[in-house]
Amino acid sequence: MIKQLSWKVGGQQGEGIESTGEVFSIALNRLGYYLYGYRHFSSRIKGGHTNNKIRVSTSQIRTISDDLDILVAFDQETIDVNSSELRAGGIVLADSRFSPVLSNAEGVTLFSIPFTEIASDLGTSLMKNMVAIGATSAILNLKPEDFFEVVNETYGRKGQKVVEMNMDAIEKGASYLIQELRYCRSDLFLERADRKKRMFMIGNDAIALGALAGGARFMAAYPITPASEIMEYLIKKLPSFGGAVIQTEDEIAACTMAIGANYAGTRTFTASAGPGLSLMMEAIGLSGITETPLVVVDTQRGGPSTGLPTKQEQSDLMAMIYGTHGEIPKIVMAPSTVQEAFYDTVEAFNLAEEYQCPVIILSDLQLSLGKQSVEPLDYKKIQIRRGALADDASIPDREGKEYFKRYEVTESGISPRVLPGMKKGIHHVTGVEHEETGKPSEVASNRKNQMDKRLRKMDGLLFPEPIHKSVKHTEADLLLIGFNSTRGVIEEVMERLEEHGVKVNHAHIRLIHPFPAAELRSLTESAGKIAVVENNATGQLANIIKMNIGCSDKIQSILKYDGNPFLPNEVFTKCKELI
Repeated sequence: MIKQLSWKVGGQQGEGIESTGEVFSIALNRLGYYLYGYRHFSSRIKGGHTNNKIRVSTSQIRTISDDLDILVAFDQETIDVNSSELRAGGIVLADSRFSPVLSNAEGVTLFSIPFTEIASDLGTSLMKNMVAIGATSAILNLKPEDFFEVVNETYGRKGQKVVEMNMDAIEKGASYLIQELRYCRSDLFLERADRKKRMFMIGNDAIALGALAGGARFMAAYPITPASEIMEYLIKKLPSFGGAVIQTEDEIAACTMAIGANYAGTRTFTASAGPGLSLMMEAIGLSGITETPLVVVDTQRGGPSTGLPTKQEQSDLMAMIYGTHGEIPKIVMAPSTVQEAFYDTVEAFNLAEEYQCPVIILSDLQLSLGKQSVEPLDYKKIQIRRGALADDASIPDREGKEYFKRYEVTESGISPRVLPGMKKGIHHVTGVEHEETGKPSEVASNRKNQMDKRLRKMDGLLFPEPIHKSVKHTEADLLLIGFNSTRGVIEEVMERLEEHGVKVNHAHIRLIHPFPAAELRSLTESAGKIAVVENNATGQLANIIKMNIGCSDKIQSILKYDGNPFLPNEVFTKCKELI
């Protein structure tokens, strides 16, 4: 019996690889296992190699594994590309249709199974993926019936006959492995899980659900990988709550439309990736100078330009902090788990309205599209805070036609905010510098007062847990620092290093800007060495830490920018070299 394993299915994009992984993982999630899945896919609709690697465990996991136990291959390319990950004792389940060949994989067993032929005999070759799931179930000592509920939900809309055919395909796949190939190993039998119910979702779904729970009722966006699922989720859900999603002509329109809707009083946001955020920068500046709440989601991907649109990268940090021209108050937050993506999205709307500024939720492709088990969300934790939002009763009467001081200079930097239609709230709104009522002004003293007022807001920023800390030692040999999806791999590496006698602490940055220097300084000062783990080429987070704290002599970067997420052993090896 084993406590965890790694399973991967691969083939050509468009032949059901994603649905194979979905049926497999959802069924195991319902059996109570923890899962983490990551898809490798090409930036085209059909064709090109794709695979879905899923890690299954009886305990919490937040990253992909170093090696591979089972590889399901629907073409030779899958074997050629992925067989190097197989550990000794691993298994390849390959479709005999392409006469599979396995080379340079010592200790690995290849089973050539007629997936396509069995499926065709049952009615259609499209069910070859279900035959493969059946063969997998036999290896793991699972029952074909364990998958039937998911099959029924997945294919039920096509009729009962289709459901039964797919169930037969699973049973045929299991029986072929056991009866025809005489499979009888037990070293890959999974320990039984706790059967506890958990959600199984990607980060984008959590962000979308968080926006809905946080009171957002309008989204303006343009489709882009890896952010599109946020819009797709809310297209289905928002109308039931009186909301709407509009697909705009481009990201410029999406951002300005979101600003307009927020100005009108509706919690609104937009979501995109690096190229889209580049187009939004002028509008984000407009949000800053007009002090209009705005929430923007940036799902980072490989750049620059179109770059690697379906691959992992974390190279937007500097752009999100410094991309706008001029200087405005801005909050850049970075959730590191699916749970945090949900709760942080709710909080983003609160912060945007409380501090009347743009809030950027920074994600990355691995967090946005990686699918993982999630404990049930606690909706009792949700609070809706709208900040200094005035109403007619709270606005004092004014003589004559004097305008409302929407941009009144206050000690906190936060001015009273009104909504259109409030009788005593009339004021100017413009993208040029202005005085307290919003009327344009180029007076030097006014410019300084308004700039100081806006920037002063961040002095009082209250952000829940700006750094997620795992501190085991008052003085550590090594401090590991990361942000976004690297949390899972760092947590795993931390355990391995501790087993090798290295004292390790971990700080995961959740508030990128304004940077929580005071929160981090005590950890950096007590660490012998510091390793910053990030998916970019120039060490952007490391540079931000040096700018805010110093410690240049201690800081080393562990970087990966080939489009793939970190594997635990890669980080572990680099850390050992540093010690």
